[in-house]
Amino acid sequence: MKRKDRVAIVLLSLGALALSAAPEKQDWPRQNWTHYVRIGAYGLRGGDGAKIVSAAEASDVFGIEVDNDIPGRYESFLHPEEKLTAIRDVAAEAHRAGNFAFVYIAGTECITAHADQTAHTLAKDHPDWLQRKSTGEPAIFGGGTAFWITPGDEDVWVSPYAAEWRKIYMERVRQIAATGIDGIYVDIPYWMTHFEGWENTWASFDDGTVAAFKQRTGLDAKHDLKLGDFSDPGFRQWVDFRIQTFTDFLREIDQNAKSVNPKIKTIPEIYPGIEEEAVRVGADVYSLYPVVDAVAHEYEFGNGDHMASSRTPLDWFRYQVGMHSFRAFAQGKATWILNYSWDGDKKVDAREAMMNLAMSELVAGANFWDAPGHSMAGSNDQPTRKKIFSWIEEHEKTFYLPRLPVDPIGVYFSPQTRNFYADDFIASYRGILILLMQQHLEFQIVTPRTLAEFRGQTLVLPDVRVLGDDEKAALRAFAAAGSRLVITGKDATGLGGSNEIIRFPVCPGKTYNAALEKDFDSASPDSEHAFLRALKGGSTVMIDAGPQLATSIARTADGRIQCFFANFAGLRGGVNPVQTPQNGVTITVHSKTAGKAYFLPFLGTEQMVNGSRRQDATVFTLPPITKGAVFSFEQ
Repeated sequence: MKRKDRVAIVLLSLGALALSAAPEKQDWPRQNWTHYVRIGAYGLRGGDGAKIVSAAEASDVFGIEVDNDIPGRYESFLHPEEKLTAIRDVAAEAHRAGNFAFVYIAGTECITAHADQTAHTLAKDHPDWLQRKSTGEPAIFGGGTAFWITPGDEDVWVSPYAAEWRKIYMERVRQIAATGIDGIYVDIPYWMTHFEGWENTWASFDDGTVAAFKQRTGLDAKHDLKLGDFSDPGFRQWVDFRIQTFTDFLREIDQNAKSVNPKIKTIPEIYPGIEEEAVRVGADVYSLYPVVDAVAHEYEFGNGDHMASSRTPLDWFRYQVGMHSFRAFAQGKATWILNYSWDGDKKVDAREAMMNLAMSELVAGANFWDAPGHSMAGSNDQPTRKKIFSWIEEHEKTFYLPRLPVDPIGVYFSPQTRNFYADDFIASYRGILILLMQQHLEFQIVTPRTLAEFRGQTLVLPDVRVLGDDEKAALRAFAAAGSRLVITGKDATGLGGSNEIIRFPVCPGKTYNAALEKDFDSASPDSEHAFLRALKGGSTVMIDAGPQLATSIARTADGRIQCFFANFAGLRGGVNPVQTPQNGVTITVHSKTAGKAYFLPFLGTEQMVNGSRRQDATVFTLPPITKGAVFSFEQ
């Protein structure tokens, strides 16, 4: 079957699926091509569209990224005609092959080539467009500041409140959309706070930004804020303003693109995830998902190189927390992950690192983008990529159809608590989720957007310190309905006493997170037995397995139950990328009938699993789990 025919059938079947009855009402968008991408990236020079598409098809790439940045290069920002022709050509070639293509553009960064040899650069022509420190220093950088800036080039970061620049930028977006390209990939739309010397500036203090903040809040950003002081009400408004600015910027890009081509997709690329970095650069994934079609996550946090080859088991679990959070924030939209597997580590097989990375992303429901080192294009091993991509294509519905709750324990992500108390909140939030993953209990990440619809028996608030009136009202209704509310750490709910409101003043998530950091191998989920005993729910599917298997449980819209397993046992960063197989894993499914069950090992072939009936449940013993696996049960 040709790819374009297969895609059409997938989309038609998904449309029918969306109309079928589901356990819970979901306001999710209909699935489209962004949910099924297997991404490869290619430089686009012009005249090479057919070659790019042919190379992509040869390695089973579906969703072709082409790098031909118009607004991020000053020359084409002024004169985009040649690049627009190249984009139009590659879009046509992709469509002839039944594929989809999207084009890279910069967000607020713009580079002028050979700036040391020309009289006209963005900074020279338009110094009033630049982002600035509170001291007035402009965001201008040269070669060596970052690996992508060539010596002699000028790299600047533009203020989103530079009105003339923004008008031209949106015109370029409309022109790109008119080429017929399927997506616009907006790279790092940030406030400049991530280059050396700018980390603690909380920029930008250019005239346009200061004026916009003054208009919105009545405050003078240069004089009325205590920068970096999260207890200062003025600084908190600055934090909210900075995040809202880039949410509005991406919304405007999407609206301009769709005004010309209603089918085009807007996909920002950002590296911040759930951690403090989102607050600092202003690109917050929770805020962005509602205004775009998908998010591509170059997800990094903390220290280290973030290569799959160097990750510890704790790193792997923390990435699971981040990816599951993204999937919750997305509310049915696609999540792409541009992480990196290997960069020359002589002690680790690049192929094993690639497979580990792909497995960890798939079980979370995210799309895998293979790239070498810290480059977007190419692969560390093309045959391995083709093997992975071909297998994903064969089993794409298993991983990418909507996942619905069965009987989950809810864990609340509070954006405002993260914004103002990032370190404390993330330690608690991560600790709770890793605890549930290792205890193999079904969890559902709940947010302010989904709180009113949550139907689990227990909701955990992990050191949540900031709640709005709507959130408090929803929590009050949740508790009044007889559901259990477990409050750890600080209590911002204002609720009184109840048998169904259980408080842990010392957050077990934070305690467990500290134990994991001290010695991951010896930390045991059983150490938080009081907290685990307080939880109701999660008993429809019960899993008996070791704590180095990360699990997640979901129901498909047609009623099948799925258990996703990521095995991190035995992995040692920079030393060993091969897991210790997990044997004897059992799954008990409470159901009226014995049903049928299937086991799909990562990169393997699906096989039927026989179970033993015990009263109103069926117990299944799984084959060994090497890297990862999916268990499916249907009535």
